[in-house]
Amino acid sequence: MNEKQLQSASGFMLLGLGLAGLALAAYLIAGLAMPVMAILVALISIIILSGLTVINPNESAVTTFFGKYMGTMKMNGLRWVNPLYKRKKVSLRARNLNGQKLKVNDKMGNPIEIAAIVVWRVKDTAKATFDVDNFNTYVDVQSEAAVRKLAGTYAYDNIEDEEATIYLRDGSGEINEVLENELTERLSLAGIEVIEARISHLAYASEIAGAMLQRQQASAVVAARKQIVDGAVGMVEMALDRLSERNIVNLDEERKAAMVSNLLVVLCGESNVSPIVNAGSLY
Repeated sequence: MNEKQLQSASGFMLLGLGLAGLALAAYLIAGLAMPVMAILVALISIIILSGLTVINPNESAVTTFFGKYMGTMKMNGLRWVNPLYKRKKVSLRARNLNGQKLKVNDKMGNPIEIAAIVVWRVKDTAKATFDVDNFNTYVDVQSEAAVRKLAGTYAYDNIEDEEATIYLRDGSGEINEVLENELTERLSLAGIEVIEARISHLAYASEIAGAMLQRQQASAVVAARKQIVDGAVGMVEMALDRLSERNIVNLDEERKAAMVSNLLVVLCGESNVSPIVNAGSLY
């Protein structure tokens, strides 16, 4: 079922007509003593007034006629439609869903805590009203299902899965785009438009948080050491090449090995090294 617009009339003229009819009915009873005519005029006036509906900004009214969908009124102000139409107000304003923290397993099987924020609004009032039982509950349930699926599809980070290009702790926003696309696909059945979706909370579960923190720290230390060693080797190589090019000193293989060892200790050491000056000959 797709939404269709319902044409409605301005309600101000019919409001005046209905109030005038009620005033006439009162006059017929009090002044002319015509109760039958007064009741008939009053009933017609009440029927006219019952067709009035106030549509606020970013609001709509879904109408049905004996179970048949007639259309949706979206024009703001005081509107009038067939009094026999049943009307249901549906808000078109943007809404926030602050999802609760879920404890799930990521792609690598690690227990994590994850939550998401979803900004959504009703786009198709017919689908939201007739294709699902309650679109608010539908959004809550499907959002939780999408977050669970996202967590099980991707790893927390790329420490365990080094080939992963997208992971949950990705700061580029790609994982939020994946979540938004998943929600758009799931909520389209209910005529819901997903404006924004992003992860609001992400952490390892408490039972493994300490161990994973130590692992991350160890990985960071190893990565830093690797970079330091690569730089130190380059500096030692450059030093040996310069000494050889300028014929400053001739070193045999044993002396080169000792020099390389000393330079690597100096460059790769965590604490400052106390130099020892050799005033004698190298030979």
